[in-house]
Amino acid sequence: MRGKFISFEGIDGCGKTTQVKLLEEHLKKEGYDLLVLREPGGTRVGEKVREILLDRENLIFPVTEMLLYASSRAQLVEEKILPALSKGQMVIVDRFVDSSYVYQGYARGLGLEKVKIVNEIATKGLFPDITVYIDITPEEAIKRRQGKKADRLEGEDYEFHKKVREGYLRLVKDFPERFVLIDGMQEVLAVHKMVVKAVEEYLKGAKV
Repeated sequence: MRGKFISFEGIDGCGKTTQVKLLEEHLKKEGYDLLVLREPGGTRVGEKVREILLDRENLIFPVTEMLLYASSRAQLVEEKILPALSKGQMVIVDRFVDSSYVYQGYARGLGLEKVKIVNEIATKGLFPDITVYIDITPEEAIKRRQGKKADRLEGEDYEFHKKVREGYLRLVKDFPERFVLIDGMQEVLAVHKMVVKAVEEYLKGAKV
């Protein structure tokens, strides 16, 4: 029996990495066999690509950026995700293909179709069963990042992060059968409860 595939998405600073960890702890207590990964990264090759992508000293053009993310994703799918799903494991990924749709396709202006073509090859057409989108405003994201060293993507300006959020909200509207929108403006444990509720409803076969 194929395992379940869950992804988390959101603009930088939304708290998704924290929510991934909290969900992992919860599901492990419930007895689920989990594999938790991140993008870009999750493999030896992917982590090296991650270093390139997030280094603020690197001047990376939009098409290059798209292809680098896709290469890390292709390695992750082949090496980690597909084998785990085939063994019946639940896979949780901090970012997946939707990040490229909004960051490179929408915010960078490459267009959704171009990004789709590249990532169809990279993922072999694989999509998450459910995508948890944690929504916060760009203003809140900037506030949360104050005093922290920003990587290349986090260091983009307000307008860029505004476009990223607009892209995500468009995906949520276009693919309501897969996306779950979570209000990330609330306190961490309140967000966690909403995430757990959404995931448990999905796992029970209820419409999320």
